[in-house]
Amino acid sequence: MKFFKILWKVLLIGAAVYAALFAVFYFDLDGKLLFRKVEPWLVKHYDKMERRDPLSVGYNIEKK
Repeated sequence: MKFFKILWKVLLIGAAVYAALFAVFYFDLDGKLLFRKVEPWLVKHYDKMERRDPLSVGYNIEKK
């Protein structure tokens, strides 16, 4: 009897985890989180970086 109670609890926990993961997948919650929270932070971070101007660098072409 004790085995079946433990098995039943494990199955219920597994079903709850499966339902939660399915909801994340179905509603694309991970993509929405990345788009709304992580991407603005990354844009702000990378926009502050100094970059060299690729148009000001000349080509070093040697003619033979």
